[in-house]
Amino acid sequence: MIKKILRGLFTMIGLILGYYIANETSKMSYFLKLGNFNSTVNLILFLVLSTILFGFIFFMISPWMISWIMKVMDYFEGSIQRLPANEILFGTAGAIVGLIISAFFLNLIGKIPYVGIFLAFVVAVLMAALGANISIKKREEITSWFSNIKKSSPPKEKKTKGHKGTPKVLDTSVIIDGRIFDICQTGFVEGTLVIPNFVLEELRHIADSSDGLKRNRGRRGLDVLNKIQKELNIEVEIYEKDFPEIAEVDSKLLKLAQLLNGKVITNDYNLNKVAEFQGVPVLNINELANAVKPVVLPGEEMTIQIIKDGKESSQGIGYLDDGTMIVVEGGRKHIGEIMNVVVTSVLQTAAGRMIFAKQKD
Repeated sequence: MIKKILRGLFTMIGLILGYYIANETSKMSYFLKLGNFNSTVNLILFLVLSTILFGFIFFMISPWMISWIMKVMDYFEGSIQRLPANEILFGTAGAIVGLIISAFFLNLIGKIPYVGIFLAFVVAVLMAALGANISIKKREEITSWFSNIKKSSPPKEKKTKGHKGTPKVLDTSVIIDGRIFDICQTGFVEGTLVIPNFVLEELRHIADSSDGLKRNRGRRGLDVLNKIQKELNIEVEIYEKDFPEIAEVDSKLLKLAQLLNGKVITNDYNLNKVAEFQGVPVLNINELANAVKPVVLPGEEMTIQIIKDGKESSQGIGYLDDGTMIVVEGGRKHIGEIMNVVVTSVLQTAAGRMIFAKQKD
């Protein structure tokens, strides 16, 4: 349907152009001297023939022109569909601002003889493109600036409902770990869970790995994300922007957390240290797990099963239900047995908690 409309439009343009050319030609001094158009009949006949000729020419070449226009439209449509909606909005706003700025000096440029109109058009296009480019690249800073203004403005009335909390950016390791689902299920995590697109790409590469263990870990991470999105009443946002100037995924996570004024959720000890150095807040799953383990004091009694031998010759190793390791002096000869032990000391390390005990007398 659109092709028929365009063909009719081009034919109409040809008819109008033919009439305009014939009318202007008949007023030229050369043709007036010849006297060919002194007769009204000759003038009308010339106008009709010129109009029909140009209309026919445009009608014949319109399929080629329509084909070219459709290709251009398909290209721009495909390019726009690949862009995120926020980039389109910021780009449009930036282009409008660029045109507004260019309007202040386009009149001066337009007065330049011969090339003024052409230069004014080029300047307007360049300013629109420049404004769109700057707006897209700086959209995060612009959004943060507006949000800071909104936060700094005094509240009209105190709100006690609808507090979302700070955004939480998920690391690849914590997604694969899987405990984030259980933590979110308890309701202790507030705010939006932000899953960067570059983290999803890393998960996809792990899930497609030829190594069976890596492949299973990547698939489990994707399953955890699907469960969080479908089963939990928590807002999940897929962040599509990447940071091509930054190579490492961990550095991208910290940069994103700074832009969003959020926190990174991870169980990576090294990432935790780097974030602490850069001043980025981090929620470490391992630290949380250690913090919620029951407190054990020296002198307390417990019943455990000796699983294996320890590093020292007489030591035996057992575990609590939460995975805490217990080193029992003299427990090596009781492997496989259930023993009553007494806690002698507790050692807290970055990797977890270790309990030392001895057999109850």
